Amino acid sequence: MSKYDGTAPVAVTVDLVIFTLRESALQVLLIERGKPPYMGGLALPGGFVRDHEDLRGAALRELGEETGLDGGKLHLEQLRTFGTPGRDPRVRTFTVAYLALGPDLPTPVAGTDAAHARWMPVAEALTVELAFDHRAILREGLDRARAKLEYTTVAAAFCQEPFTLADLRHVYEVVWDLELDPSNFRRKVLKADDFVVPTGALRAPEVGRPAELYRRGRSEILYPPMVRTTHPS
Repeated sequence: MSKYDGTAPVAVTVDLVIFTLRESALQVLLIERGKPPYMGGLALPGGFVRDHEDLRGAALRELGEETGLDGGKLHLEQLRTFGTPGRDPRVRTFTVAYLALGPDLPTPVAGTDAAHARWMPVAEALTVELAFDHRAILREGLDRARAKLEYTTVAAAFCQEPFTLADLRHVYEVVWDLELDPSNFRRKVLKADDFVVPTGALRAPEVGRPAELYRRGRSEILYPPMVRTTHPS
């Protein structure tokens, strides 16, 4: 067994799976690469970690440079590390993927390595060719987001405050690709410990009764959990 002698070049990058709800669909942020490799191809935002940066700092910088979005306003968490040999034709590369979630995020502005940046429905993005191994990273990010809605309160990160329970249910339905019973959903949300907090205000719809408005509670763990009865493909 040979030992690593420090001569083989190895690089570390960060890639971001950024989800938002736009036009009643779960959408992911993609860039059109402005440099080789895969020039002109679609990819997740990301890039190389600089010597003075930690991983989260690199993710926030790349998010700002390539899309113009402020990552400090998003839910941002580390997904996992991908390091299959050959995933980057330039050099042996390990990438640390991040999952970011935000409510109705604005149209991104491309910069640096990105020629263009745009939102694409996740269902469509999973069918197109993405650079590197970004389709696998996207799929893992989708699986993580769907799972976290079951046992954490992160669904509220997709909602602009204040929000109604119908707004929150819409998040679950879009991310899970399932239709939920409104009465059962309401009962589960209000039963959960400090998931949502009533503001005391109402939103008057065009038709029907006014709806109560809520803000996100302090709890990060959803208890009891919101278990899916059917898992999407």
